[in-house]
Amino acid sequence: MPEVNKPESSEQAPRGRGPGRGRRGRPTPESGDTGFDGQQQELIEKVVFINRSAKVVKGGRRFNFSALVVVGDRRGKVGVGLGKAGEVADAIRKGGEMARNEMVGVSLKDATIPHEVFSHYGGAKVLLRPASPGTGIIAGKTVRAVLESAGVKDVLSKSLGSNNAANVVKATLTALLSLRLREDIYRGRGIEIKKVSAPKPPTAMPEEPPQATLPAS
Repeated sequence: MPEVNKPESSEQAPRGRGPGRGRRGRPTPESGDTGFDGQQQELIEKVVFINRSAKVVKGGRRFNFSALVVVGDRRGKVGVGLGKAGEVADAIRKGGEMARNEMVGVSLKDATIPHEVFSHYGGAKVLLRPASPGTGIIAGKTVRAVLESAGVKDVLSKSLGSNNAANVVKATLTALLSLRLREDIYRGRGIEIKKVSAPKPPTAMPEEPPQATLPAS
């Protein structure tokens, strides 16, 4: 029988996942700072809470996600946004865009707040008090996200009532918006702020020379 030339068999790659392919799954972003390019490089984005909702349909369940995002420049401007989408990444992106479009300015005094304030939104209640330098932010993760984004570094806080993340964030933002500086209050009343000079330290009295005593006769 004539010999039949068989084509050389090439080496077959092992079956399995190819290079660059990893385990598929939805991304789980962590709450942290995220920088932006261009003019928004100084803005920070914090993901406070991600909620998942399910809708039962004929073929199974359909999931939707909502992300609560806080954006600020740490210089007195902060915004809050709630994005909803079918994927976590899209929900975070929508929430960040909404928060950047709704940024508002708050009144701060150096690294703390000018005075004590109490605010509530729905069932959430938030109390903020100014603190001395070096104290830090004494707050939970939800209130801390808003205060850090606004630029507050020293503050005492207490969250009362509901623990719903959306209500706590909005209550904190309402508290920051109700802050007023002394200059703004005086300007609204038409009163000039009197500048008081610092007290001078007392000067030492000159010592009197000792009086000469006459000898007794």
